[in-house]
Amino acid sequence: LAQAIWDGRIRPHRRPPSAHPLSIAPEAMGKAAKAKGGKKVASAPLAEKRKARKNPLFEKTPRSYRLGGDIQPKRDLTRFVRWPKYVRLQRMKKIMLMRLKMPPAINQFNSTIDKSQAATLLRLLKKYQPETREAKKARLMEMAQQKKDGQEVKTKKPQVI
Repeated sequence: LAQAIWDGRIRPHRRPPSAHPLSIAPEAMGKAAKAKGGKKVASAPLAEKRKARKNPLFEKTPRSYRLGGDIQPKRDLTRFVRWPKYVRLQRMKKIMLMRLKMPPAINQFNSTIDKSQAATLLRLLKKYQPETREAKKARLMEMAQQKKDGQEVKTKKPQVI
């Protein structure tokens, strides 16, 4: 018999699971057997369990693929983005500078000076540097000494920028 089944001459008989001699319905068992754990029936699939409720606010309209009803291509919408304020300001400034003519007296501050000019300027500005605390103290002491001696006060406050 096993050889015949193996060769494929005889097909083995299959019983349905409920007709199996060892399977017993839970109703037939006692209370203790039910509590102990019987065979559980598989729950219904998700699709059968939940009905698709239709919302009347959103009605589905069939899509038309006729002339002019095609899916629109993705467009570049960066022009319509609300940009941060600093981005808008720097763009507006650039446009304004391109459109306006600026007098040379103001335009000179839009570019930096070269190294040799900077050195000359710094040498000039060093002459008009504010005096230090020690220098001021010494100057005031000298003025006080001249005043005390009854001489004419000669030292004056240096010019600063």
